[in-house]
Order: sequence, then structure tokens, then C-alpha cells
Amino acid sequence: MYLLYSLVLGVLTLAYLPVFLVRKVWGGGYPLALRERLGFVPVAPGPDRFWVHAVSVGEVMAAVPLVQALRARWPDTEVVVSTVTGTGDRVARARLPEAAATFAFPVDLAGATRRAVRRVRPRCFIALETELWPNLLRALAVAGVPAMLANGRISDRSYGRYRRVRGLFRRVLGHVVLFAMQSEEDARRIISLGARPERVVITGNLKMEAPPGEEGVDRLWRRLLHLGSERVWIAGSTHRGEEGQLLEAFVALREVAGRIRLILAPRHPERVEEIEALVRARALRSVRRSRIGSGTAADVIVLDTIGELATLYAVADVIFVGGSLVSAGGHNVIEPALHAKPIIFGPHMTNFRDAAALLLRAEGAIQVRDVTDLVAALRTLLSDEAGRQARGIAAWKAVRAHQGACERTIAALEALLDREPD
Repeated sequence: MYLLYSLVLGVLTLAYLPVFLVRKVWGGGYPLALRERLGFVPVAPGPDRFWVHAVSVGEVMAAVPLVQALRARWPDTEVVVSTVTGTGDRVARARLPEAAATFAFPVDLAGATRRAVRRVRPRCFIALETELWPNLLRALAVAGVPAMLANGRISDRSYGRYRRVRGLFRRVLGHVVLFAMQSEEDARRIISLGARPERVVITGNLKMEAPPGEEGVDRLWRRLLHLGSERVWIAGSTHRGEEGQLLEAFVALREVAGRIRLILAPRHPERVEEIEALVRARALRSVRRSRIGSGTAADVIVLDTIGELATLYAVADVIFVGGSLVSAGGHNVIEPALHAKPIIFGPHMTNFRDAAALLLRAEGAIQVRDVTDLVAALRTLLSDEAGRQARGIAAWKAVRAHQGACERTIAALEALLDREPD
């Protein structure tokens, strides 16, 4: 199985290499990423350390409280962090000063993974969510390094794919000694795919643990963005096909709600020029967050920076969470809830089904079907300050009541490290 897998992955890697070199290495400003992807990671054996892997921005944000807790519980043990994307790397460097090193995750070829494991030589490998790479897990097992899945989640799409190769996937799962899953459904799915039940625990969602930011961050953002006393609608993590709908809603909203500013935060900031064209097509003015000044006149601020959205939510009166008006599965609704803000999202929330349901039950969020519903929800919230505050507080209380995932994850890891190998 591993030979066939490695051959197929090797062919795909060679086919993708020119694209990777142009877009991700030279174009992305990471000249050392290629060496790191081949296993030449910038650490050396010696210090006792944990290796935490967080593929991109969302996983990095979930890793923040975990890394902090690891350093608090084992202060003499280093933590190193790997990511796959350039944006994930930048956020990791900015948000994880506790990490002794950050580097690009090795491509899952036998040579690269063995080389990386020899260099890192961790006390334990901890992967966030669904990062299950056969050759890396095998290399860790051969080296006697326990592997753990933290904040484990099996999405509908992933579950369908994994079920088609369940026989092969069962062998991969055999190399993971602890599955700390977000929910009962995630635990049921991983067991049905071949994980041993005694290795599976339910710890909750680490994203519930993220702090909302420092006191006064809302006032800081108002100064930085020159917002004055204007009301602010933030649309976060938006996707192609969604921004046009949101801008139509904004135009309709301004006709009845008066002066309001829209902050558009695309999931992929490299799409900023495309979004600016959409703004111009509606006779609106836009400015990039990186270029805004005291004299800038704009209806729409486009967030073209990385790692700021989580704190920027503090300045919003109302928040729309993107990836939900189009079939992208939605994005993190917990970050805005931790700022005690009313939240709106569309019908497509499969990636955050449990969190969305939690906020809906608490009446801290509103789910809309389309742009017409969105405009109606925005009008209602923006015309009722007391109602906005009540929904925001309800969202905050709902999340706070479900915190504790980090503590439970650390407890599970302690039990793992104290246990004799089975």
C-alpha cells in the first residue's frame, strides 16, 4: 500500500512542482520552503520538543491556545509548528511567539518524512483536525514517536472520501495512538473508519478557546481605519461568487440604513483586485486596508492583510461569516461570537455545523437563505441596538459555556505520555 501511495504521490508532486516553484516559493516569497518540503526542516535533534502541525490559518488559530497550554504544562519542552500554506506560516509566526521554530510541512514522501522526523525528533507529534499523512505517520511510528490528532474533525466531504478507501485508511489510523475529537459525531466517524475505540476521546472544539483580543482593540481599529462613529458591517472569509451578492445587499442596505461602512475580508487576499472591480461596478468606492489614510474616502474597506480578521471583528456592529452563501461549507463563527457580536450566515454551514447550531439555539446568530433574507436581517439588527447587544451577548455566553477543550486535550495528552506503549 505504502509503495503504491508513494509512487502516485511522487508523480503528482513532480507534475505540480513547476506550479509550486512559481506560485508558492518565488511568488510567495518563501525561497526556503522547497528545502523544508523535502524534509530539510530548520531544527536539529537535541531539545525535548512537541511537533504541532496546523495546515493553514484556521488550524493555526486553533493551535494558539494549545501551544500556550503545552508551554505552560511542560515549560522545559520546546514546541515547533509546521504549516502547509504561506498564509498559515505568516499567521503562525505572528500569533505563536511561544513556538521555538516554524517551518513548512514536508511533502508526504518516504524520504522527506523520514528526514524531517530525524531532524525534529519530537517527544510527540500533534496534528490539528484531519491531517493524516500515511508516510509521515509511518515514519513517526518507526522512530517510536507517538502521534496524536487534536481537535479532530471529519467533515461530510472527507468522510465520504475516506469510506471509499476504508481498508487502506484503517492501516494509516493504526499509527495514531490518540484521537481527541471535537464531537460525538466526529468520534463515531473516526471509529467507523478504523480507529480503535479505546484510543478515541471527545474533547470539544479548540476554536472555542481563542481569546477575543485585548481590551480596547475596537477603539484601536476605529483609529487605524478612520471609522469615526460610523456603523460597521464586516463580511469575513468571503468566497468568489459571494462578494457580488454582499455588495448588492450593501447597496440596498444603504438606501434605508444611511451611513454605514462595509469591511470585506476575502478568504484569499490575493483576490483583492477582483473584489475591487466588483466594487467599482456598483459605483462604490473602495480602499485596501494596507493603503488607508486619514483622508481616504471609501464605502468599502477590503482587508488585504493576513491574520487581522480575528481581532478586527471587535469593531463590527454586525458580522456576516462567509463561505455560506455559496457552497463552500462556511467558516469560523466562534471568533465573532467571542467578541459578543451578532452573527449572520448563509445556508451552507456544513464545515461548522455544530457551532452554527449552537449559536442558532442560543439566538446569537441568524441564518439566511439568500440576499433578500440577508438585507432584511441586517436592517433589523442595525435598527435595534438593544437587540444587537442581546444577540451578541447570547452568542458569547453560548461559546463560553462550551469551553474547556484545551484543558481536556492536555489531560488526554498527559495520559498518553504516562502510558506504557501498547
